[in-house]
Amino acid sequence: MSCMSYRVATTQRELDDALRVRWAVFGGELQLMAGRPPPTQREVNGFDTLATTVHVVVYDADEPVATVRLLLPNADVARASGGVLGVELEQRLDLSGLAGPGQVVAEAARFCVRRQWRHSEAVIRLQAAFYAESRRRGVTHWLAAANLETDSEEDARLIQAAVAYRGWLSPYWRPRTVEASSGPSFPSTPFYAPEERAWAVAGQWERVRLPRAPALVARRMGARFIAEPLYDPGFRRFTLPLIAAVDDIPTGTLNRFAALNASRPR
Repeated sequence: MSCMSYRVATTQRELDDALRVRWAVFGGELQLMAGRPPPTQREVNGFDTLATTVHVVVYDADEPVATVRLLLPNADVARASGGVLGVELEQRLDLSGLAGPGQVVAEAARFCVRRQWRHSEAVIRLQAAFYAESRRRGVTHWLAAANLETDSEEDARLIQAAVAYRGWLSPYWRPRTVEASSGPSFPSTPFYAPEERAWAVAGQWERVRLPRAPALVARRMGARFIAEPLYDPGFRRFTLPLIAAVDDIPTGTLNRFAALNASRPR
């Protein structure tokens, strides 16, 4: 019998669990964080403590092993930033076209699973918990930015083209980028080998592989991509913004969620 469960962070200890998992993955295992490691070994930013922020943490027994953050619309942040939703991604994209009657658009971010549990039930359990909590809060759409695993702008744009070839661009939304986004002049983390770039140039897109994150959210969560690649200087990687409708989650994924018999947080 599985010992895994999830909780929505409502205590300082549970929030701390989420921040420690984020640092263990992003700062330790993947070494994405720029600069000197903080002595606290927590990955923190100003959106983490808002009343509209939801942290979901998956535990294996009492060990925190995975987490994701849901940013619900925040009127105070929207007023201060001149936006409409008040989520973090709005600093990079004009999201005014996503606000409308009957729509509650939230941002999903900091989805991470510790290495030892990355190919375990923890991944689908985290997705199921995130889905359940979004439903409970009336969320209709998720925004996110999928990690492209590269700091090469050339490779990021090839990934976007490969995504388009698979029919995964949104036919409805194309928000404007608020500011120019460019990576380092001399990338250190290419995604494609020279022969793969040659396949792309030749239009052999069926041979061009994709990073795990965009392929996973497109297939499992029905996500569609909405904007140009954005470079995240904090994580030193390009990302690809996306949207997913909660009502459009594929049936196969919902069946997997149901099989977990996911319960509400303790």
